[in-house]
Amino acid sequence: MKTIAFIFARGGSKGLPKKNTRFLGGIPLIGHSILLAQKIKEIDQIYVSTESQEIKEIALSYDAKIIDRPHELAEDDSSEWLAWRHAVNWLRNKNITFDCFLSLPTTSPLRSIEDVTSCIELFKKGSEMVISVTKANRNPSFNMVYRDEEGISRLAKDGSYTRRQDAPEIYDITTVAYVTSPENIIINDNIFSGDTNSVIIPKERAIDIDDEIDFLIAETLYERNKQLR
Repeated sequence: MKTIAFIFARGGSKGLPKKNTRFLGGIPLIGHSILLAQKIKEIDQIYVSTESQEIKEIALSYDAKIIDRPHELAEDDSSEWLAWRHAVNWLRNKNITFDCFLSLPTTSPLRSIEDVTSCIELFKKGSEMVISVTKANRNPSFNMVYRDEEGISRLAKDGSYTRRQDAPEIYDITTVAYVTSPENIIINDNIFSGDTNSVIIPKERAIDIDDEIDFLIAETLYERNKQLR
């Protein structure tokens, strides 16, 4: 099974400006994704899809290949799925075929090789789509609310639970890895269009960097991990 790893990295970011090129432990976030992919024997090629010249230069310095991403697919409100589809079609137009599409977002620099290979292996067993998840701190049946215009608050989901432990287990989607087939991306519209399976990632490796606080947490965990090696 031929597997290609894709890293989709826009030049802009509202939550954390220039996020994808920001340094964590002396390595830009995009570099962490590329370096990890290079250590995974199941991965045959690594492509970075971006519209940013700066990101292209960094990716090339780490020996990744480049997909020129159209600017209309690199806006704040652009669909990630459509960027995936563009990448698949870009390779098909160059007569490059493959069986397994792996997305490794830059926002999960603490992922492990085992995390990614577990997702790939689950896909090989017949799943249409594999995502990574981690246990959520909040539960819509117990301690998550929505508010109306007057501030009246109600549980996000109807439930009669008086203890968090009794509420159904809820998971957050992480950005550790997404695995599917190129065909699924072409014919469907989102990660839940077909049968979607998941791999549970420990919370300490499931950090998803979206803002400054997330980055500070990632820095703390990264430095702790270095000391434990």
